[in-house]
Amino acid sequence: MKLAGHDAIARQADEKIATYRVKLPRRVGVPPLKQVARRLAMALAVLVLTGFLVWIDRAGYNDNSDGAVDMLDSFYYATVTLSTTGYGDITPVSDGARLTNIFVVTPLRVVFLIILVGTTLEVLTERTREEWRLNRWRSNLRDHTVVVGFGTKGRSAVETVCATGLKPEQVVVVDPSNKVIEAANALGYAGVMGDATRSDVLVRAEVQRARKIIIATQRDDTAVLVTLTARQLNRGAKIVAAVREEENAPLLRQSGADAVITSASAAGRLLGLSVLSPNAGMVMEDLIQQGSGLDLVERPVIKAEVGLKPKQVDDLVVSVVRGHRVLGYDDKAIGTLQLTDRLITIVRATQVSHVVTDSKPLPQD
Repeated sequence: MKLAGHDAIARQADEKIATYRVKLPRRVGVPPLKQVARRLAMALAVLVLTGFLVWIDRAGYNDNSDGAVDMLDSFYYATVTLSTTGYGDITPVSDGARLTNIFVVTPLRVVFLIILVGTTLEVLTERTREEWRLNRWRSNLRDHTVVVGFGTKGRSAVETVCATGLKPEQVVVVDPSNKVIEAANALGYAGVMGDATRSDVLVRAEVQRARKIIIATQRDDTAVLVTLTARQLNRGAKIVAAVREEENAPLLRQSGADAVITSASAAGRLLGLSVLSPNAGMVMEDLIQQGSGLDLVERPVIKAEVGLKPKQVDDLVVSVVRGHRVLGYDDKAIGTLQLTDRLITIVRATQVSHVVTDSKPLPQD
C-alpha cells in the first residue's frame, strides 16, 4: 500500500467529524441507575407510609366534597401534602390528626423533599465533581505518554512501557471507539475518544506537554497524519510509530517520527528466526517482553564503569549509545566507556520493575 501524498490525507481528515470526549478512570461506586432506583423506592415508601397513616386516622379528616375520606382520598392527601402542593380540599380537623401532621407527616414531607431534591443535587454535584476532576487532571498532566490507537499493538506497547515502572495515570489513550476507551479506563488509563488526526483531539490529550507518543493506528496513512500533527504540537517529544508496510517507514520518519517499527516485517522476521532456530525465537520473544525472563534495558554508565571495556561490565552489554550513534559491543570505535555513554544490556528481570530514568511521576488524583 502506497500513500497518495499529504494532500489526499488532509482531504480525508477534513471529511471526518470533529468529536472528542475525555474520559478518566472511574472510581468504584454505585451505578447511577441503581442510585436513582433506590431513591425512587425510598420516596415511594414515604408516600405509601403517609397514605396509610392518613387512612388509619381518616375519621379526623374532612373532605370538602363529600365529608368522608377513603383510601383514595388518603393517598391523594398524602401526595399533595408531601409535594407541598396543598390544595386544602382535605384537611385535618381532629386534634389527633393535627398532631399526626405536626410530628409525623411534616417530618415525612421533609424526608420526601430531601430524597427528590437530593437526587437532582447529586446529579449536578457529580457533573461538577467530574468537571473539577477533569480540570485538575489536565493541569497536573506533565511528561506523560500518549498512545494513539489501543488495539493489539497499542495495548502491548503500553504493557511493555508500564512494566518498566510507568504508572497508569501517566498514560493517555486516544482512540475513536468508545468501547476501546472504556477498556482503557478499566485498566486505569485516561482516555480521549476522537479522531487523533485532528489537532484539537490531541490537544485534549495534552500532547503538547507529553514526553513520549506511541502511534499504533490501523492504517499507515492515518499514522503519517497523526505523526505530522503530533510533531507540530510537540517538537521535543519522542515519537514512535508503527506501520504495516515497510515502504511507508521513510515517510513516517520524514513526518517527525523518531523511530518506526514495521509490524508486518518484524513479525515475519521473528517467524523466520523461529523456523531456523526455535530456541533463538523463544529468546527473542522473551527479550521483547518486559518484566519476565530476560529484559533489554538501556541505562547510563555509572562512575565505576568509566574506563572499562564493554566486556568488562558486570551486565551483558549488547550495544553502546554514544551521542547519536549506536555501536555494537565489539565496535573498536568504542575504546573504553565514557560517563556520557548509555548501555543497552541484557539483564534478568526481577520482581522490582525497572524505573524509566526519563519519566516523572504525576500527582495522584
